[in-house]
Amino acid sequence: MASDLSPVYVDGPWTHREVSANGARFHAVELGEGPLVLFLHGFPQFWWTWREQLPAFAKAGYRAVAMDLRGYGGSDKTPRGYDPVNLTQDVTGVIRALGEANAAVVGHDWGATLGWTAATMRPKAVRRLVVVSAGHPRRQRTALLTDPAQIAASKHVFAAQRPVTAERSLVRDGGAVVERMLRAWSGPNWPPTDVALRYAQAIAIPGVAHCSLEYYRWWVRSLMRPDGMQYQQRMRIATEVPTLHLHGALDRAVLTSTARGSGRYVNAPYRWRLLEGVGHFPQEEAPELFTSEVLGWLRDDEPDR
Repeated sequence: MASDLSPVYVDGPWTHREVSANGARFHAVELGEGPLVLFLHGFPQFWWTWREQLPAFAKAGYRAVAMDLRGYGGSDKTPRGYDPVNLTQDVTGVIRALGEANAAVVGHDWGATLGWTAATMRPKAVRRLVVVSAGHPRRQRTALLTDPAQIAASKHVFAAQRPVTAERSLVRDGGAVVERMLRAWSGPNWPPTDVALRYAQAIAIPGVAHCSLEYYRWWVRSLMRPDGMQYQQRMRIATEVPTLHLHGALDRAVLTSTARGSGRYVNAPYRWRLLEGVGHFPQEEAPELFTSEVLGWLRDDEPDR
């Protein structure tokens, strides 16, 4: 197992920093000056999934910041706090700790779920929203309960419910299961071996395997619990934040049928883009296309009128 944070502290043109928010410390990577764009990763990754976007957005005139979510990478591995409301308070707290009133939030997978939640519950903190490879939380919940195809695609969600053995499976054989998940969910010819190895090394950092699975454990166990029902009730409110929704046509983790239709929960300009030939990780599988779509959306003044 990785005994240090060396897989996370990758050298580059960016600056590594720690940010305190919501009672925890978060590792973040920053590059550029201008309006804040905050990037949120998903499972089983960490801030490094945005390595192509950080320089591109900084060059385009933005302050680009990618954070490790609670329990991941260089951020605190706390014993609790893995429900989406608390995780969203992490995100909005980091925005404030960076000295900004709001940010354009770009979220992938679990990061997208937190983006949806922030735009609904803390809309003043989110200037623009970009959600990637995830349906609205209410769409995700419905699909996980009723859609046989999405249920089959979510076997990793149900496997995560096994205590101890699920953690061990993530780190066994040098994190081989992490590479298998990345390949199973992506389009053809991704990821390269060195990329898969870094994600496997990062999941082996002590505490990360357990904490990353706590996200899924809350999600399943709360389906019929009062806290989960209350969260879903609050998420019925349509957000007023302009939203760009990007989804890979070959995504086999979150099906297109699950993500499509999320616009019903947006009472603001909403743009849906289905990216052909791309799977669950468009920011890495097709970084130039992804960056072009997001920068084009952020530069468009029309959604703010």
